[in-house]
Amino acid sequence: MRGKLLTFRTALVAGISVPVLLLAAPSPGIAAGGDLGGRLPELPSYVYGGAWPTSHLQGVTVDRKRGFVYWSFTQMLVKTDLGGKVVGTVEGLTGHLGDIDVDERDGRVYGSLEYKAAESFYIAVFDAHEIDRTGMNAERDGVMTTVHLDEVAEDFTADMDGNGVFDGDTADTPDHRYGCSGIDGVSFGPEFGKRGGKQTLKVAYGIYSHTGRTDNDHQVILQYDISTWGRYARPLSQDAPHHSGPGHHDGKFFVHTGNTTYGVQNLQYDPYTRNWMMAVYKGRKEGFPNYSFFTVDGSAEPVRGEIEGQPKPETGNLLTLREAGLRDAATGIRGWEFHGSYGFDALGDGRYYVAEGRTVEEDGVIEQEGEIRLHRWTGGTPGPFDPLG
Repeated sequence: MRGKLLTFRTALVAGISVPVLLLAAPSPGIAAGGDLGGRLPELPSYVYGGAWPTSHLQGVTVDRKRGFVYWSFTQMLVKTDLGGKVVGTVEGLTGHLGDIDVDERDGRVYGSLEYKAAESFYIAVFDAHEIDRTGMNAERDGVMTTVHLDEVAEDFTADMDGNGVFDGDTADTPDHRYGCSGIDGVSFGPEFGKRGGKQTLKVAYGIYSHTGRTDNDHQVILQYDISTWGRYARPLSQDAPHHSGPGHHDGKFFVHTGNTTYGVQNLQYDPYTRNWMMAVYKGRKEGFPNYSFFTVDGSAEPVRGEIEGQPKPETGNLLTLREAGLRDAATGIRGWEFHGSYGFDALGDGRYYVAEGRTVEEDGVIEQEGEIRLHRWTGGTPGPFDPLG
């Protein structure tokens, strides 16, 4: 299948198997990856990321400088060129690999990696230039190290009702500070409130969907300066997870959106608008607009203020949603209706790759496939993007 230009698959639509025509692969003239000598390759309007026996597509990131696309398929990282040709895969992950972003300075790929049963939460760091064949092992082949995030583990395991029992990986509990279910969205960008300067890594919490509590109505984002992370990075043994990581974050921020289902799925700094974009699974709480896409004003300085809804009064660094898009009259919350939860990447010039994922079946085997298509920013409502090509 991966070598064919035109093929059919069987997709599961509303529980019924139907034939689906897959688009032809982009032309051979598209750059096949590698050092492009400072030239940015022409970007195709569509890239197919393959179909894999994993859970669904979680995130994508494009290394324009080197001409590669990286795809997070929950238990596997896939590397393709811009023509969709598979260059390599990193496999064997038993945790949850979520959103990913490339550090353009060195081409390494950073992703959120959860092991909730072990109460361990990591940023996985992939030495991407070493990913050169399929079937590479995340533990044994030396292409992935991990840095543990203590702050996330502390909030995830917080015994909020004080009964001396942590209730585990479930939304149906008062435990988990701020409703923390772990981490998902990651992105590099400047410090909040700055239009440039030092690049930091932002890590967004997953948030449980729980309509019966009031302390889970904020997105929570940690900020890290990764310049010293070399001292913490360790290969990961999934049978004996390590806890090597920074003792503290470099900033913790809150943005009031209303409760969402598993928090920020994809976080992205957009150099074009100079704002932070957050794609989420819609929330279910009455009284909130439950938008699926939010933007944080990148020029607004964080403000110290009350984190609403907490069991005890608490203050924190509050971020500001942009005064744009849809506006809910009752709450004042701003946002859009747009699907970006499978993957979203800002290219820095007003264009964006938006991912789609779906379940497919071939020869009785269920797989998950992914693709990305170019969009442009319009700022309109209800959705701020239009497809290109």
